[in-house]
Amino acid sequence: MTEHQTENNSPNNKDWYLFYGDGQDHHINIKQKLKSPPPWRKFLEIQQEDLPAIQERWQKIQQLANSPENERGQEKGKKFRVSSQLTSANNDSDEEETSINNINKITVLDAVNAAILLRRPLLVTGNPGSGKTSLAYAIAHELKLGTVLSWPITSRSTLQDGLYAYDAIARLQDSQLIIDPEKKKLLDIGNYITLGPLGTAFLPSNYPRVLLIDEIDKSDINLPNDLLHLFEEGKFSIPELVRWADTANIETSKIEEKEEKQGETVKPVTVRTEDPDIKATIKAGRVHCAEFPIIIMTSNGERDFPPAFVRRCLRVRMPDPDPESLKEIIKSHFDDDSYQNMKETIDKLITDFREKEATERATDQLLNAIYMRNNLNPESFTEDIQNLLFKSLSDTDEQ
Repeated sequence: MTEHQTENNSPNNKDWYLFYGDGQDHHINIKQKLKSPPPWRKFLEIQQEDLPAIQERWQKIQQLANSPENERGQEKGKKFRVSSQLTSANNDSDEEETSINNINKITVLDAVNAAILLRRPLLVTGNPGSGKTSLAYAIAHELKLGTVLSWPITSRSTLQDGLYAYDAIARLQDSQLIIDPEKKKLLDIGNYITLGPLGTAFLPSNYPRVLLIDEIDKSDINLPNDLLHLFEEGKFSIPELVRWADTANIETSKIEEKEEKQGETVKPVTVRTEDPDIKATIKAGRVHCAEFPIIIMTSNGERDFPPAFVRRCLRVRMPDPDPESLKEIIKSHFDDDSYQNMKETIDKLITDFREKEATERATDQLLNAIYMRNNLNPESFTEDIQNLLFKSLSDTDEQ
């Protein structure tokens, strides 16, 4: 057991941890160990009649997580190591804020576990290549929470893009082509609605899903504010299904005039989800989470966010790995024999990699250099090749 693991497992310090960031199986049953949410962060209570369908969907999610289709996601989570270095609890990268003596010092592990406990999104900043995206995969892998639901953000991304898509044109075309009354049932509106990664993450479940909202700083200026209600209430509506439910209620009431009014009698609509070949049922067009998802939002620090949005998040800066952290990362990607045979070379490459600390470089640049050095003759791995691999991410004209 490493020193890092010993510290994390200390009963006096880290007994509240669920996530240790070391890629190991800690045999944690998150449902049993996760403490009750704060009173102001409680969400939907799952009804007994809904439980079998929810459990069946979760079993399919677990099967998907262990399938060949998710092999890359599994590897990302298994290989990533979360640094135990102290870092800033906010987005400020000034030298004063990154001083070891600053009282505002935490670890990324502290921030992740606090976000899980408080049912709050985590806004992660840091240099490109510092591991912000891989953090989500590490959480899903270590806590066995299925596949990561990923929503990559662009300047054109809207809230609805993340929640769901409704293909009205396809439905109209099918209605014109299908004449057979028996096949008319294929026109059920649920066949034309697909929940996006954001919408899928908020489906009721006994376990939280891991949602990655990648590079949110590239979004339109309104998107962070649009997310506020969802993050606060844990629910959203699909207007097309709400209208469908209202229409169905009217038709049902006409047929059942002899019966007393008993509230909503609409049959749930089955829709596709972001998870391949996995569907979910939605009642009356409304989705309400039972367990708030573990939301990792990444940012390269290219913009500031509204105070109301920031207030609803926990924030942490991903530190640039120190030499010891880099060695742990390298060990996770190469077998022991390769590492031991190249130990001196790896130490030198780490020194060269960190030579200009102010220069933005990604960890995978170092991994690329080690791989090439391990597979080329020493004479072939020239200084020019190394300079190519270690080129700054922030200066494309660096010599």
